Amino acid sequence: MKRISRWFIVLLVGCAIAGPACAQDTLKKIRDTGTITLGHRDSSIPFSYYDDKQQVVGYAMDICYKIVDAIKAELKMAKLDIKLNPVTSATRIPLMANGTIDLECGSTTNNLERQKQVWFATTHFVTANRFVSKKDANLKTVNDLKGKTVVSTSGTTNIKQANEINVEKKLGMNIIAAKDHAESFLTVETGRAVAFFMDDILLYSLVANSRNPSEWVISSDALSVEPYGIMMRKDDAAFKKVVNGAINNLYKSGEINKIYSKWFLAPVPPKGINLNVPMGASFKKVVANPTDSGHPKDYQ
Repeated sequence: MKRISRWFIVLLVGCAIAGPACAQDTLKKIRDTGTITLGHRDSSIPFSYYDDKQQVVGYAMDICYKIVDAIKAELKMAKLDIKLNPVTSATRIPLMANGTIDLECGSTTNNLERQKQVWFATTHFVTANRFVSKKDANLKTVNDLKGKTVVSTSGTTNIKQANEINVEKKLGMNIIAAKDHAESFLTVETGRAVAFFMDDILLYSLVANSRNPSEWVISSDALSVEPYGIMMRKDDAAFKKVVNGAINNLYKSGEINKIYSKWFLAPVPPKGINLNVPMGASFKKVVANPTDSGHPKDYQ
C-alpha cells in the first residue's frame, strides 16, 4: 500500500471537520511538498500528448509550464519539481477532485455542469463539436446518421451531446464509447462506426496525422461551442488567482500569439504536420477580454 502524504492526511482530517465548505489550499500543498502535479493527455494533439520521443508536449502544456513559473515566483521557490500524471477523459475530474493532480493540461471543455465539480482557468481555446467521417460515406448532417453506428470518447461532452441529439431528433443511432480519441478515430477507420463526434480542432489534428487525410471530411454542422479551460480544484481562490494571472499575462503581453503559432501554424511532432488553423474570432475575443465563463453564449 502506498504511503499517503502528510499534506493529504491533513486535508482529509481538516475537511472531515469542516464539512462540504472545506477549501483546498493547493499553494500550501505545493510549498510543503516542493512538487506540482500536472495531468496530461496521451493523444490530444496539439494540446497535450506524447511526441515521437515519448515526451509530453503541446499547446496546453506550454501554457501550464508558464503557470508553474508564476507559482514558483508567487511562492518564492528556487526549485519546484514537476510531476506528470497521465489522465483520460473519464479519469481527469476524479483525479483532480481527489488531489492526485493540481492542474489538468489538456483539451477539457469548461461548462456549467463540470463547474459543480471543478474550477476552470481562463479559457485557452474555443472549438466546436462536429463529426468526422469518410468522404465516400457521404454523411453531411446529423440527419444522415439516422440508424447508423457512431462513436465518441468516453467522459466527454461530445458523447453526451450525441446522446441528447439522438433522443431529440429520434435518430436511432447506435452510439458506442471509446477510451480515447485515437481509439475513437480507429473505430471509424476500421468500419466499426461511420462517424466520430469530437471537438473540431482535435478532428483536424487526427485527420492531418492519418494515413490518408484526403479520404476524410469534417461536418460543417456544429452541435455546440466548446471553450477549453485548464482545470483545478474547486474553492481555492488563492490558487486560481495565480493561475489566471499567469494566463492573463500571456494574453496581455502578446506572448500567447507565439505559443499559438508554434502549435497551430507551424509543423508539430510527431509527423511535422502543420495544422494551419488560424486563431478564430471567438478566441481572439477571449484574448482581448479574458474570461473563464462556462456559458457557450459568451463565446458567440
